[in-house]
Amino acid sequence: MDHLRANGFRVKSVAIEDTAVERKRRGIPESLGGCHTGVVDGYAIEGHVPAREIKRLLAERPAAVGLAVPGMPQGSPGMESPTPQRYNVLLVNKDGRHTVYARY
Repeated sequence: MDHLRANGFRVKSVAIEDTAVERKRRGIPESLGGCHTGVVDGYAIEGHVPAREIKRLLAERPAAVGLAVPGMPQGSPGMESPTPQRYNVLLVNKDGRHTVYARY
């Protein structure tokens, strides 16, 4: 959340009992689950998605459910590490299929 705030997003934290239920409600397949589920202007944001890609999503406005970074890859926002992993930001379509939106 600090990463998003530092990049100009207003963030409201809401604790929920079961993130899997929220993911399903937002159209994010369980296989793409991360540790955080958010919503920005109607789009689901799952996991440690860089603010840069959220801003791009909001500028492009694709017909999609949102973005996901499955798991908790080292080097993603909030998971800073001296040994970062490569990871993909995925664009999740309404049918649950996904494509690579960005590579880090």
